Amino acid sequence: MYYCRVQREACIACGLCQLHAPHLFNYDHAGIAYYQPDHNQGNHPVPSRELAAFKQAQRDCPTGAIKRQNKPYSVE
Repeated sequence: MYYCRVQREACIACGLCQLHAPHLFNYDHAGIAYYQPDHNQGNHPVPSRELAAFKQAQRDCPTGAIKRQNKPYSVE
């Protein structure tokens, strides 16, 4: 199981994440990406049906802003 967050300060708003995984990524008013299922909190796992799209988005992110780990992120 993967949990995701977008490191927003690294995002350059290129649009590739939403192109590959439109159900997982969206953009705020400034065009910066976030993980949509939990508003970038990192506590909602990537749905198994979206795993291939997620991996493609992460692989293609030019700045490496899409982060993942095997457990939920801590609330900061």
